[in-house]
Amino acid sequence: MEGIVLALFVCLVLAIITKYLSIPPIPFYIIGGVLLGKSGFALVTSDEISRFFAQMGLIFLLFFMGLELNLKRIAANRSAVLTSGFIDLNVNMLIGFVAAYMFGFSIIESLVIASAFYISSTAMAITSLIENRKLMMREAESVIWLMVFEDLVLIIILAVISAGDQNPLLFLLKIVGVLAILYAIAHYGKEFLISLLDRSDELPILFTFGAVLTTASFSMYLGVPETMMVIALGAALATTDPDAFEQHARPFKDVFLVVFFVFFGITINLSAGVDMTMVLTISLLAVVSKFISGILTGIFIHESALAGIEIWGNTIGRGEFSIALAALYGSPLVATVIAAMVIVTSIVGAFTAKYCTGLRKWMAAPWRRAPHHRGH
Repeated sequence: MEGIVLALFVCLVLAIITKYLSIPPIPFYIIGGVLLGKSGFALVTSDEISRFFAQMGLIFLLFFMGLELNLKRIAANRSAVLTSGFIDLNVNMLIGFVAAYMFGFSIIESLVIASAFYISSTAMAITSLIENRKLMMREAESVIWLMVFEDLVLIIILAVISAGDQNPLLFLLKIVGVLAILYAIAHYGKEFLISLLDRSDELPILFTFGAVLTTASFSMYLGVPETMMVIALGAALATTDPDAFEQHARPFKDVFLVVFFVFFGITINLSAGVDMTMVLTISLLAVVSKFISGILTGIFIHESALAGIEIWGNTIGRGEFSIALAALYGSPLVATVIAAMVIVTSIVGAFTAKYCTGLRKWMAAPWRRAPHHRGH
């Protein structure tokens, strides 16, 4: 318990500093964990209590992801979602997988690294658009649809990796059955759920917390990963009043997720023969690959490579979902590589998101200044 208290105090200090400087806190939570853990001053170790709280952070993160899935809105904008999404997927997954495999990782490990390499941080992207007052820019919509597409792909990745040795058809039937049950509950109990959420006492918070934990616990009896179950729960409840559920679940997510990040950092062992050249190479490739996909998206969606600069600047940062993949399926070495990539890209992304508009104008200036020759 003393370790959790110390970790939370350090995170409180880091949160105050990062908010004051307007930079993403996630990499600094991880760095704080590394300094507190065996790679640093060895002041805190992971135990059953901390692992429980960290697991709660992961569960509520995925629940929020489900709440954000608005299938009707996605279907109405499927052309923009699919075009930008497939460019982003093909470029980044390919580069991430090839890089990891060439550095000697197995196919499964390379898939995990490539997935973390591909998934941008939704929280960082949306926050940067808001803080830098870019939500009204036309490229902002492309960034948002990229995040939506990545969330959908992440669900598929989780399903594929979670299936393990299970019969694929049986596993798929379980997932479909769970989705059908949860959507039936949300559909036929919609009026009851909305009336419950409108109450001003503690019942909405207790119901939200209990629903998430009960769903996660029930998954073990069905042989379905809790990650899939809580995403399905969030997606089902998104058909009722997702804003209310987000409001009641946010305090749990924010606190538990901080514990998740810092104790993930605590488990990182940088002294275990990690090739720092490999780590830095993959981290820098993660920046370059988003540049390539951003430029291509700008060309195909906005008919402007310069628009791709804006998309690139706001999608560099990897974060919560990359760390989630590392925590769920990564070996210690894979987790270390992903942690370093998240730290590098999120810090770089904080600056590119802020200054990419200026970079874009600077790159456009020579074209405006160039003389136009007319034929005679």
